Amino acid sequence: MSALCTESGILELENSEKSGCRSDSSNSEGSLDRLLPAVATTLSPRKRTTSQCKSEPPLLRTNKRTIYTAGRPPWYNEHGTQSKEAFVIGLCGGSASGKTTVARKIIEALDVPWVVLLSMDSFYKVLSVEEQQLAKSNDYNFDHPDAFDITLLVHTLRKLKQGKSVKIPVYDFTIHGRQKEWKTVYGASVIIFEGIMSFADKELLKLLDMKIFVDTDSDIRLVRRLHRDITERGRDIEGVIKQYNKFVKPAFEQYIEPTMRLADIVVPRGGGNMVAIDLIVQHVHSQLEERELSVRAALASAHQSQPLPETLSVLESTPQVRGMHTIIRNKETSRDEFIFYSKRLMRLLIEHALSFLPFQICTVQTPQGQDYDGRSFHGKRITGVSILRAGETMEPALRAVCKDVRIGKILIQTNQDTGEPELHYLRLPKDISEDHVILMDCTVSTGAAAMMAVRVLLDHDVQEDKIFLVSLLMAEMGVHSVAYAFPQVKIITTAVDKKVNDLFHIIPGIGNFGDRYFGTDAPPDWSDDDLDDPCY
Repeated sequence: MSALCTESGILELENSEKSGCRSDSSNSEGSLDRLLPAVATTLSPRKRTTSQCKSEPPLLRTNKRTIYTAGRPPWYNEHGTQSKEAFVIGLCGGSASGKTTVARKIIEALDVPWVVLLSMDSFYKVLSVEEQQLAKSNDYNFDHPDAFDITLLVHTLRKLKQGKSVKIPVYDFTIHGRQKEWKTVYGASVIIFEGIMSFADKELLKLLDMKIFVDTDSDIRLVRRLHRDITERGRDIEGVIKQYNKFVKPAFEQYIEPTMRLADIVVPRGGGNMVAIDLIVQHVHSQLEERELSVRAALASAHQSQPLPETLSVLESTPQVRGMHTIIRNKETSRDEFIFYSKRLMRLLIEHALSFLPFQICTVQTPQGQDYDGRSFHGKRITGVSILRAGETMEPALRAVCKDVRIGKILIQTNQDTGEPELHYLRLPKDISEDHVILMDCTVSTGAAAMMAVRVLLDHDVQEDKIFLVSLLMAEMGVHSVAYAFPQVKIITTAVDKKVNDLFHIIPGIGNFGDRYFGTDAPPDWSDDDLDDPCY
């Protein structure tokens, strides 16, 4: 089970059915329309699925991806800064000792999403031509600390522990080299890092919260290595034995076995030792419980008496705009009229938001041969990111005014037990870090979901001052929450309502936008920050 999570799928693991995700192309632009209720011409109402789905497995499968309904809780505080790091388990042991099997057993027993298994094997150094020849003849020592790119490994593990998006090299043992495409990993609550030299570097050791050594008899390890290298890596038996006697066995005795003393737990017999695995899982569960955060409650009481921030821009309330608000806020408005006037308002809002992008003077020549001093966008690219499901209704307005704009999607839902937002799925376009991002959601009450979406973008190295949060309707609480946590994010809306009630409904509000737009029935305890129920 190896690294990962692509830009288009939260966690992609070899053991994806157990750990919470499967892969998708990192620059996939495919639509999620098959997952969303379409706006049919008949506008027939739909029933909302019940929350929690207790009788079904916690996932939704399509022909391309798996969306897990057990989401990632907040990993940041009300200030928007990371307040808890991922819990990192280091697994060390000799070659073929069963480290990966132990890791899989731990993941299965943990039964929590957002677990990433990071293999040290991904970080073998790029070999020179001469080293490639030595490797082909089994004369290159892959079992020495110098065979690994420790600098890259430490940098990657540190960023992943900090909650950042990272790129992982993919090593191909059949050619003794890295593949061209790297994998993107993001969103770990627990990281299991395994490798023969996991304890061999002081900087690596500092990043490990728990250290486990897998102790397996040398004869068993040799048999396993013979089987693996012959069947999976295309080696011959003579070459495997030669490499084992020349490099593997001496390296274990010199570099690996002495690090057993650094371990917090030694696991004899590998994956078959369920007593040891159960103890490890109990400790990890207790650590995760200690790190739980309550963000929404903090938002409800923080910085709410302050004046509205300068980063807020409200579309001018012309008679036309106010008239459209009157229609869409009216509970008696039919669904087709609600959709029609919402779309009109969205178009005005997007046009207004684009006026805040950076522009530069651009001189062109007219058909009459005269110069015209105009303006052009001054940036690399504009990307839209919608917070599902309601935010996706704003995509057509963005596409209508930004030709060939790239679109990403983030699914955030409220946990019905804790009341906290949880990240379930994201698909962001490739190389988004240099883009100006239009982050779209239709309503923002407490700001909890919007804050999580902004935090995701920042974790993917999007610059804060290049993020534009665009929403049809916001509550003052949500405006303050986002502006306080992310003072450089531009907040753009058509109206700001003053109050949020005890159920986090915006007052006077607009109702549940997604349900009114898609024709679904809202449960009695819906919140304006809810994007759908957990079985969506």
